[in-house]
Amino acid sequence: MHIDLDSFFVSVERLVRPELMGKPVLVGGTSDRGVVASCSYEAREFGIHSAMPMRMARQLCPEAIIVKGDGEQYSKYSNIITEMIHENVPLYEKTSIDEFYVDYTGMDRFFGCYKMATELRQKIIKETHLPISFAMSSNKTVSKVGTGEAKPNGQKEIPFGTEKIFLAPLSIRKIPMVGDKTYQLLRGMGIQQIRTLQEMPCELMQQVLGENGALIWRKANGIDNSPIVPYSERKSISTERTFEKDTIDVRALKSLLIGMTEKLAYQLRDEGKLTSCVTVKIRYSDFNTYTMQARIPYTSLDHVLIEKINGLFDKLYQKRMLIRLIGIRFSHLVYGGYQYNMFEDTIEQIHLYQAMDSIRKRFGNDAVSRAAGSNYKPNKVNAFNGIIAKP
Repeated sequence: MHIDLDSFFVSVERLVRPELMGKPVLVGGTSDRGVVASCSYEAREFGIHSAMPMRMARQLCPEAIIVKGDGEQYSKYSNIITEMIHENVPLYEKTSIDEFYVDYTGMDRFFGCYKMATELRQKIIKETHLPISFAMSSNKTVSKVGTGEAKPNGQKEIPFGTEKIFLAPLSIRKIPMVGDKTYQLLRGMGIQQIRTLQEMPCELMQQVLGENGALIWRKANGIDNSPIVPYSERKSISTERTFEKDTIDVRALKSLLIGMTEKLAYQLRDEGKLTSCVTVKIRYSDFNTYTMQARIPYTSLDHVLIEKINGLFDKLYQKRMLIRLIGIRFSHLVYGGYQYNMFEDTIEQIHLYQAMDSIRKRFGNDAVSRAAGSNYKPNKVNAFNGIIAKP
């Protein structure tokens, strides 16, 4: 079962502002340099889609109502729905703030999988008043494509053995992994429908697109053996540093925190994950250890996380004693498509993150960093107070 909340950000906004119902609505950055994070189906009729520059969206639909996103509200409803799914299914995977996979394998002999899925959808709609769509099939790829066909606010079952028949008449754009460049390449080869891909030899697709070509061919034929990755709120990544000499240099400590945060945030983006809970840890010279955490909207962006980490450190560091160790942890991780804070960031900021990550992938994690965190050098003597930071 693949579950997707329809126009999630717009739907949450409509709960608060019912007057937005039936109107073209854009959620995202409110300036012309901003980006569309989500748009209503009424707006999509004008050719608007997510990640489109807001200026272009305004030109396509001048009457569209633009709403600045509220990440806290969206995370709140995402957590509510996650808890409902957790209580009602045997195994599930949360792939983003508004998207889930559920594994009902073996449940047919007791209840009936499609019936259980239908009841879960009805329960979510009744308790949250949010539109939600799902599709059920034998694997992830076909279910995800099926959900797209079931929208808006619908459901669909693709019985075992009918996967190829279901996919055949659809556009090749429907296949996960087929982006704009791949689509244009395949269209240049005269391929428009998935049916054509199904009839082609896998070796030909592999010659044209390499290993990705073989993967796309398998998806086109309804073949996908990827398993459900069980979701757990306990998943986390963390780092901490013990000082050879205890310190009270707050400026140096904050520089170190910035560097640590940058490294972990890059790790999140590199692994395609988002965090919704951050924790700061301090151990004083008397070995007493204190932590403080905060829930945040799902993100993987340095500047959002740095601001929250600094705020937690300021609240936590009250004793004004020498510090022996500091650490940070990102938890409540999900695999996420919501990689950028489109409610605040401009296209330039998004491109900056992409460029920085590209440099790091090519030349290493330390190839580029903020000046404020440039004192963070693992295994090296830092520029402040001769302190040595040890992993």
